[in-house]
Amino acid sequence: MTDASRPLRRTPLFDAHRAAGARLVDFGGWEMPLHYGSQIDEHHAVRRAAGMFDVSHMCVVDLAGEASLPFLRRLLANDVAKLATPGKALYSCMLDATGGVIDDLIVYFRAPGRYRLVVNAGTAGGDVAWIAAASEAFGLPVSIAVRRDLALIAVQGPQARAAVWAALPVLRAATEPLGAFFGVAVDGAGAVVLGDGELFVGRTGYTGEDGFELILPAERAAAVWTALAAQGVAPAGLGARDTLRLEAGMNLYGNDMDRSVSPLDAGLGWTVDRKTERDFTGRAALDAAGQRHAFLGLVMTERGVLRAHQRVTTAAGDGEITSGTFSPTLGYSVALARLPLGVQPGDAVTVDIRGKAHAARVVKLPFVRHGQALV
Repeated sequence: MTDASRPLRRTPLFDAHRAAGARLVDFGGWEMPLHYGSQIDEHHAVRRAAGMFDVSHMCVVDLAGEASLPFLRRLLANDVAKLATPGKALYSCMLDATGGVIDDLIVYFRAPGRYRLVVNAGTAGGDVAWIAAASEAFGLPVSIAVRRDLALIAVQGPQARAAVWAALPVLRAATEPLGAFFGVAVDGAGAVVLGDGELFVGRTGYTGEDGFELILPAERAAAVWTALAAQGVAPAGLGARDTLRLEAGMNLYGNDMDRSVSPLDAGLGWTVDRKTERDFTGRAALDAAGQRHAFLGLVMTERGVLRAHQRVTTAAGDGEITSGTFSPTLGYSVALARLPLGVQPGDAVTVDIRGKAHAARVVKLPFVRHGQALV
């Protein structure tokens, strides 16, 4: 059976999306909501109040064993040894030997010898195979469990945490003190536990707004989604998720980086920890090549819409837009771009839109954070 003929996968919330009138599309082999009527309204709901995203197509991978820490220090470009407090999370790239990005992911430190990875949907199969092969080559036993029994709901926006507590009051005591880039497991009574618990709540986000990520048994997802909707949390689809993350200056795998791109050239140098002599996969290639491109934002200074793959002409040479869209928050077009070294925020550039040069300005990322324009 070919990929084209293989049925699309569905999350535990598929029926809820269809009942809400979602426009469903193929996203990495999953039938997912693009929007529920108005992508712009969903975007504004997240910036101004609270919205929820079904991200159950993403993949949770639990690692356990005494060797899991040294294994992850070899596997990932960021240093998992930084995670000294249970619940703390880290953003990292997983690289191949050439320094290309296999995937970007979140890793949580659950307890000594126990870690949770959340990887992207479109790369999940390859990620799991890569991790398994790397574990075998590492030579020390590491337990790897792919958790397809779980669903994930991201609730984002200035009112997101309050809405979660109103929908699920049992979570408040455990999650109110939760700091940014931390997670906690709770049991059915809301008590913090070291094991899996009934729910795992993270506070990382992918929109530039505050909120929670709820990781829960698949059979509970529909009830939790309904409870959140009853508190006024707006369902939001992939369209709004993309405009929100782009405004927040956050990379999308497959657009802004992939196996042909070094994290140093994708604005992710801050996630590559080379402060020690730690030998992680891809380090030798990164050390040899160094950074070859700048990764910055663009804003239009005239009418036009910026899109991926448009050529950018600068005084230092040509670059390329990796992601671009109309920004609902700002009211004009913005983009992420890979540009020649030496290009600086404030520089004037032109973008080729259908064969015509359009004026744009280089800016520092992000464009928007916590509902406030930064450009």
